[in-house]
Amino acid sequence: MGRPSVSIPRGYKEKAMKMQKQVQQGFTLIELMIVIAIVGILAAIALPAYQDYTIRAKMSEPMASLAEGKTSVQEYYVARGFLPDSASEAGITEFQNKDVVKSVWFTSAGGPALFASVQTSLYSGATDGADTFMLSGTTRSDGSIIWKCKQGTTDEIPAKYLPGSCR
Repeated sequence: MGRPSVSIPRGYKEKAMKMQKQVQQGFTLIELMIVIAIVGILAAIALPAYQDYTIRAKMSEPMASLAEGKTSVQEYYVARGFLPDSASEAGITEFQNKDVVKSVWFTSAGGPALFASVQTSLYSGATDGADTFMLSGTTRSDGSIIWKCKQGTTDEIPAKYLPGSCR
């Protein structure tokens, strides 16, 4: 005996194929949710790292502001053999207030020191106030000055934001 013949209704096979094609098109909801979760995790990691990077990049502005003063003090010391008493005597011009740096000043008491006052809003969210970091110089008998970058008097700038030479 053979198999009983089953008749498939007309158009059934075509409808089944068409339905199957519709189900396989595009992404499923689960796949989309997984992709969104992965993007969210990557953003959660990348955003704080990027914010730290931009703050560190902006903190290079005070170093550039101090570089001119450092050169002026160095030239004065080489030419005269002693340190200037004031910023104007060293040829340090009045500082133009910038986005990050509020002020720059010089003192020769206890050895040469250049200070930069930095906007606290850059890294803490506070809208007023400033913290300092400094270039502290040590004079040498050969007429040179060895400069070392370090925290200023307030010590409130987080070390991770300071330039590499100041940490």
